[in-house]
Amino acid sequence: MTLWDKAVAELLDIIEWHDDTADTLVWRFPRYDNEIKYGAQLIVRQSQAAVFVNQGGIADVFPSGRHRLITENLPVLTTLKGWKYGFHSPFKAEIYFVNTRNFTNLKWGTKNPVILRDPEFGPVRLRSFGTYVVRVVDPAKFVREIVGTGAHFTLEGITDQLRNLIVTRFADLAGESRIPVVELAASYDELSGALTRKVATEFLEYGLEVTKLLIENISLPLEVEQALDKRSSMGIIGNLDNYVKFQSANALETAAANPGGDASAGVGMGMGFAMANQLGKMMTQPAETQPQQATPPPLPPKEETCYYVGKEGKQAGPFALDAMGAYIARGAITRETLVWKSGMAGWEPAGQLPELATLLANVPPPLPR
Repeated sequence: MTLWDKAVAELLDIIEWHDDTADTLVWRFPRYDNEIKYGAQLIVRQSQAAVFVNQGGIADVFPSGRHRLITENLPVLTTLKGWKYGFHSPFKAEIYFVNTRNFTNLKWGTKNPVILRDPEFGPVRLRSFGTYVVRVVDPAKFVREIVGTGAHFTLEGITDQLRNLIVTRFADLAGESRIPVVELAASYDELSGALTRKVATEFLEYGLEVTKLLIENISLPLEVEQALDKRSSMGIIGNLDNYVKFQSANALETAAANPGGDASAGVGMGMGFAMANQLGKMMTQPAETQPQQATPPPLPPKEETCYYVGKEGKQAGPFALDAMGAYIARGAITRETLVWKSGMAGWEPAGQLPELATLLANVPPPLPR
């Protein structure tokens, strides 16, 4: 400090702090040799507190307002100095201004996933994040426990510690709650309140109060979310057998309406029909039951004739007789459509096979042009 600064300090009798920052928690008032004139004016603005430190110990704390620094309102410092009544000499003390307003929108979140056991899905990995609001409620404790002798202390100096504390207590809370993963979204308010109560006592050990803590999101790994989406889709589809049959019928109608399509599309159509036919058989077969001692085993199923369909140089099948009937009813197979089954020497029109001719007889011929 220059001689001019020292001279100005001798004349200055107003002590105050104009905070023009957004993240300062504590600021030490600069004074040459920490000497303060007796009777100086101390101005503590709203949402501030002034902490006097003498020889490393907390002496006095002043709330917001205008204070004249005299013996009567410096009880602790007067006792430490041993002043007698009416002793009006300058005194030495460090003055720390503490910002007591709410600091909002502070972020917290899990750096690594928390592994929990879900009653439905088994072990799962969860991530979570949110916001919290904090303020200094005990300026003396905060200066003593956190700030030390620093001249300028900001949020950056403590937010990492607070974030780690919140994440640790969240992991413990999530494990104890045993709430199923699919029901977590309905419990954000309850979890936020419980987490606030868990960390409140530990924040007070630093002279801080957490006035609001919110859990904004609890998420699963991407692959687990995709599996849940598939499970939801199956629930929307409902009866898989009916769904497969519906998709097969639509595919055959599309192929009939576009006879000049790509050959590869026809091959894919045939494979799709074959798979749908087989799936349909599997869906309609009853589940095996444990045979009883007095009941003979069931008769072997009757071998069913299957047909292949040829149209526009493309082959599809095999199809069971009931599937052929469905396609005939929809007009996808006509009397002139070429078909083949086991035992036939070559392809023949469908109308020449007796069993198919019977089905075709129930279908009206095309309208004359």
